[in-house]
Amino acid sequence: MRRNSLAFRLVASAALWCALVLSGGGYLLASLFGDTVARNFDARLAVLLEGLVAGSELGPDGQLELRLQLGEPRFAQPLSGWYWQIDQGERTLDRSASLWDQQLPVTPPGPGATVGERGATSTIPGPLGQRLRLLVRAIRLPDAPEPLLYAVAGDQAEIWAERRRFNRLLSLALGALFLGLVGALLLQVRIALLPLRRIEAALAAIRAGTARRLEGRFPAELQPLALELNALLDHSEALIERARTHVGNLAHGLKTPLAVLTNEAARGEGALAALVGRQVAQMRRLVDHHLARARAMATGSIIGARSEIAPLLTDLRRTLLKIYAARELSVEVACPPELAFRGARQDLEEMLGNLLDNACKWAASQVQVRAERHGARLRLAIEDDGPGLTAGQRAKVLERGQRLDERMPGSGLGLAIVADIVQLYGGRIALEPAAIGGLRVSLELPAATGQETFRAA
Repeated sequence: MRRNSLAFRLVASAALWCALVLSGGGYLLASLFGDTVARNFDARLAVLLEGLVAGSELGPDGQLELRLQLGEPRFAQPLSGWYWQIDQGERTLDRSASLWDQQLPVTPPGPGATVGERGATSTIPGPLGQRLRLLVRAIRLPDAPEPLLYAVAGDQAEIWAERRRFNRLLSLALGALFLGLVGALLLQVRIALLPLRRIEAALAAIRAGTARRLEGRFPAELQPLALELNALLDHSEALIERARTHVGNLAHGLKTPLAVLTNEAARGEGALAALVGRQVAQMRRLVDHHLARARAMATGSIIGARSEIAPLLTDLRRTLLKIYAARELSVEVACPPELAFRGARQDLEEMLGNLLDNACKWAASQVQVRAERHGARLRLAIEDDGPGLTAGQRAKVLERGQRLDERMPGSGLGLAIVADIVQLYGGRIALEPAAIGGLRVSLELPAATGQETFRAA
């Protein structure tokens, strides 16, 4: 999933929102749990203090006596963190065994204490560096000259231990919930974006020539897009067909006047007739060139055009063997049956027809054609055993209107037209010496994909 993809944006934004909500909820739950633990701790101190008060009485001699056990064994363990103490004024009347030789700094509630119905609570330092939660209440016993200060303290480490345990469990639970939500988001986004992937596959199939339209049903949100794309494809195809028709009409409209001029020039004599004949021939070559280029531009822009190579080479070989039957040429074709050109059949026929015809014109006895696929490209090689061309001649024959031998029939624009069509398809043409002695023409063109037909689920 790329960072600039729609799926990444959807998942990242939803995951960020989930993280913020879960973090806020976790903080709130941790705060509520901490307050609950603190209140329960204070309630426990209050129960112990009330038990201490209930078991206290003054003897006949005015001495404080405790007649009730508090049920907390840690009051008997030295420096356990749980303590009680009873003061009268500045004098300590009694204290728990857990204080050993220490005393609690019990004072009347000050400005830092929290005063409630059960007494005043505050946090004080205790023995061994403990942080104690202290509950103090002033109680006047019967026959007592002044109130007594009852104090019960407990180690706050228990509160923090409970909070840490809860926070750890809460973090694990929220983390697992977050991962589950992100997994659900990934699954949801993947399922939700499947129609877009089907549209992408359909467009790739149209471009490769294995389909003509977006077929099947799409979700309600994407169905208008599919309909518009199909309408655009139909409109584009109609425009191209109209342009192709105009090009054909123009070709027929020009060929007749040119043929008339050629015949009239052939009947005449003198320098004027020869000049007209040469100019008409030049005009014919230029018209053929530009009409072929216009047709190639029209057909080359068709989305989804696909042409099988092996059947076309077989047809061309059969035709050329009949045309050059008197010379008894050998034309060998090696082409896998699955190879296909991503373009119009007319353009492929124009290119291969020109190249094979040139090879047969100049070949001494044999012509070889090989076609193969390399990745997304096709490579075709056409060789003959004729006289070949020099390096300068190979560059010259690709230029418009350059003919090296006027004795051979033709307009002299075959290779130039081939080069134009190859360029329109983003391909490459190269002329090299052939291994069998003549000229080797190498073509590199875009390849079409397989023959599967796309259907939207």
